[in-house]
Amino acid sequence: MMTNLFDQFMSPTYLGMPLIVLALGLPWILWPSPSSRWLNNRLVTLQSWFLNRFTQQLLLPINTGGHKWALILASLMTFLLSMNLLGLLPYTFTPTTQLSLNMGLAVPFWLATVIIGMRNQPTAALGHLLPEGTPTPLIPVLIVIETISLFIRPLALGVRLTANLTAGHLLIQLIATAAFTLMTSMTTVALPTTSILFLLTLLEIAVAMIQAYVFVLLLSL
Repeated sequence: MMTNLFDQFMSPTYLGMPLIVLALGLPWILWPSPSSRWLNNRLVTLQSWFLNRFTQQLLLPINTGGHKWALILASLMTFLLSMNLLGLLPYTFTPTTQLSLNMGLAVPFWLATVIIGMRNQPTAALGHLLPEGTPTPLIPVLIVIETISLFIRPLALGVRLTANLTAGHLLIQLIATAAFTLMTSMTTVALPTTSILFLLTLLEIAVAMIQAYVFVLLLSL
């Protein structure tokens, strides 16, 4: 039974070829491209408004020098949001439930922020390893702890996204299986279970959006 539950997280194959590349490329096809017209349609206008508001909110605590990251961070947010939401559709595959993919996104971005910080502001970057006002006996211990926490950040980013989406998909499958089984034998119990399934689906839609935002927000911070 447990093997069947986790089969949904296996990369689908067709004629021996993995389809994860198709799952990664499909979200970009679904987003409409802005035209050169003075007035765009409602969908493109809503999309532009969303990206504008998200970029403003994301870059609010960042100085002017960090605004050059706006395009790549907004693209990453759009990419994660699309894959997370498309993975909630029936008979689909969610690439962001794979830890390897999430780590492949988290490690390069984290490493880029560390390298750029060390290059542009080495004093401030190294100063984060030792909080101000630390007692002298605790200085070596705190430096080691802050260094370890610095290297754990990409792992925390990848595991957080993977764990939240995996747990949500498992809960949806468990409750959906229970509702389908109880529909024929105990209808009175199946109706509340179906209501719970509907509410859980709404919660997972919110989780899919929030986790994409949190992933990009923690990278920017």
